[in-house]
Amino acid sequence: MIGASREALAAGRENLESLTDNTSVDAAKLAEELAAVTVLLDREVSLRRVLTDPSRSGQDKAQLAGSLLSGQVSGETVDLVSGLVRSRWSGARDLVDAVEELGAYAEVIAADKAGSLDDLEDELFRFGRVVAGSHELRAALTEPKAGTAAKAELIKKLLGGRANAGTVRLVTALVTNPRGRSLEGGLESYSKLAAARRGRVVALVTTAIPLSDRQKERLAAALAGLYGRQVHLNIDVDPAVQGGVRVQIGDEIIDGTVASRLEGARQGLEG
Repeated sequence: MIGASREALAAGRENLESLTDNTSVDAAKLAEELAAVTVLLDREVSLRRVLTDPSRSGQDKAQLAGSLLSGQVSGETVDLVSGLVRSRWSGARDLVDAVEELGAYAEVIAADKAGSLDDLEDELFRFGRVVAGSHELRAALTEPKAGTAAKAELIKKLLGGRANAGTVRLVTALVTNPRGRSLEGGLESYSKLAAARRGRVVALVTTAIPLSDRQKERLAAALAGLYGRQVHLNIDVDPAVQGGVRVQIGDEIIDGTVASRLEGARQGLEG
């Protein structure tokens, strides 16, 4: 997002965090309702255009949103969406993206309040690795011709009873209503939201063998010192790296693997 939309989303996130600071607010319910509003706005093109029309007053748009949603969702969700439509947006689709992101962030907040945010992060990462390792599974979850009910049932079979309810809801929403995103891109966006909740960055660490708890602690501490922020490690074991550690944070890669050094030596000899 750019310009006005970015500012509107930031304001919406602040409203969500302030709202969920109240212990009586059910963040998980809020997440589910925001997901339903996302589906509505994604489907109703004319509605989202009206709700982002700069020629209409913010109060007028908020009243319209309230009249449509009241009785269908909780008052907290009505307040959040009404606050969003009062803002200015660079494009109508940005409003839908914002509602969707706030819904996912509400799931993150719910997990954090329940003390299961680490589990949520780890489950999303592990699911992503499972999908990456199975062409058939990825095809089943991303095939446009496959029905949403079938995809939702497949997620239930894969994760039901094995993962947090929030993880199941997030993944189900992603595969049944991807809205142009890749499966990998959607899972990465969820991981970033979870990291943002903790004020930390996410590092993808690839090693030939599993790291011990002590090694994980030392690596996390070293990266935290380097980046000035707490770092969450997602560990991927790949024997092909042969030894050493490869760390990726965003677009930056620190590659200290044996395979990388051997490839560098080979290229040097060929040069």
